Amino acid sequence: MSADVVDFRMPSLGADMEAGTLVEWLVKPADKVKRGDIVAVVETQKGAIEVEVFEAGEVAEILVEPGARVPVGTPLARIRTSTMAEAAGERPRASPEIVAAPPGALSRPQSLSAAPAGVPRREGGRVLASPAARELARSVGVDLAAVVGSGPDGAIVREDVLRSRATSEVKKPLGLDLGVMREAIAAAMARSKREIPHYYLQHQFDVTAIETWLARTNGDRPPAERLLFAALAIKAVALAVKRFPQFNGFWREGRFEPSAAIHVGTAIAIRGGGLAAPALHDVDRLSLDELMARLRDLVQRMRAGRIRSSEIAYATITVSSLGERGVEALFGIIYPPQVALVGFGTILRRPWLVGEDVQARSVLTVTLAADHRVSDGHAGALFLAEIGKLLQEPESL
Repeated sequence: MSADVVDFRMPSLGADMEAGTLVEWLVKPADKVKRGDIVAVVETQKGAIEVEVFEAGEVAEILVEPGARVPVGTPLARIRTSTMAEAAGERPRASPEIVAAPPGALSRPQSLSAAPAGVPRREGGRVLASPAARELARSVGVDLAAVVGSGPDGAIVREDVLRSRATSEVKKPLGLDLGVMREAIAAAMARSKREIPHYYLQHQFDVTAIETWLARTNGDRPPAERLLFAALAIKAVALAVKRFPQFNGFWREGRFEPSAAIHVGTAIAIRGGGLAAPALHDVDRLSLDELMARLRDLVQRMRAGRIRSSEIAYATITVSSLGERGVEALFGIIYPPQVALVGFGTILRRPWLVGEDVQARSVLTVTLAADHRVSDGHAGALFLAEIGKLLQEPESL
């Protein structure tokens, strides 16, 4: 293989993942791709995940057909890099447009010659389709009127029917069996408790100032633009790990690998049951408004079943909260290969000593679950204290 052709492989979407099922390709050979484009949908125990590509160039070859279950690391396709394409004197073509799907559905590329996504091409009132596609649709019970064609002039070909059938099988929210998901979560957490020497700390902080600041900041904003305390908590954790990097990274092959990037996993409850913790990327670099917008988008997409591989796989530390359920303190289990999890409880009105006076103040319990192979209680206490300091100075966030 040429040095300018790279393999696009089945990604690891969690420490507990050994294999995944390729549900759908969103690109085809000769399509141009750029870093971050969603090129495929893979089904795991966590559900249907939109997988991104991290090489810019052209799809040279598709190696795995939809429906195949393959181990992590298996080459799925080959990408000819931009350097090679330019050296060959080829004119750049636009990247395929990834069309957002309705909630619970999966997305497809829209070619220039095809009808818009979701609108099959018709000729004389009849859906355009090859004889092989019609025969297959009849045998597997697929309605051609609901299939988008990728053939000449938007005609439906056999592969379109296969993709449509695969997609229809994962259209329930997240494309997953919640019982299977709970089994996967339980297995990962059991492994975490067996293999990671956890230690736990908790601290209480006066957050009256941040509640006052939030009320003032949100006073003139419409509901869709208001900040939630969750955004400030996530940002505080991200800024705190900049000072205490031993809590931001991964334990792999017997050693700690610190992460320069700060990608905060955010525990999200899924409607109907289940839990996932997709990552918000580069949180330390975001303003609070940017972070709030990304958090809202992440929650909406997570519950609609449109989560991306980079959001599932790349969290460097996790934040979890059950404060909205009235839980005072949460002691989490670290998700491997991460080395720390920060938990936030509910904000309660408590008697609190302010100077020489006892006052009613808003008090928050923050907890830390950390890996004793990487840090100790002294470092953990300083880390929690830094989070509390940042939360008491909302202007610094």
